[in-house]
Amino acid sequence: MTKHSIADASRLTGWRKSTYSNGEGGSCVEIIDHHPTGVPVRDSKDPHGPALLFDAPAWTAFLTALKNGELA
Repeated sequence: MTKHSIADASRLTGWRKSTYSNGEGGSCVEIIDHHPTGVPVRDSKDPHGPALLFDAPAWTAFLTALKNGELA
């Protein structure tokens, strides 16, 4: 899996929270869809903090494993 970090993710636009997020300030992540260099992922409680940048195949594999219950 290839990943990189972005030191200050607040300069990026288009962040969205998961539809499973309940909005009560819990542990949520945000991603940016259709980013040209991968899938940026950050902690929603720290918008000025770092983000991880995953390549698209790794992110797709992660989501597939999550949906299939392989990470429980």
